[in-house]
Amino acid sequence: MNSAILYATVSGIVTSLLVIVAFVCAFFNFQHEYGVAVLFVVALGFFTMALMDLAREARIALHEIDHYK
Repeated sequence: MNSAILYATVSGIVTSLLVIVAFVCAFFNFQHEYGVAVLFVVALGFFTMALMDLAREARIALHEIDHYK
């Protein structure tokens, strides 16, 4: 569960950085497509890892509950 929370937190931080970079680059008329694309892929990667860890932990917890029935 700890790793799922960590991955979700990192995903949120990278997403915040993505928004900041996009707005700053748009304000100063910089080319930002590649940087934003990389940050977007990184954020989605961490979000996917968080969901996979969460699903794994839920499966383990439900499997342990079945032993008590």
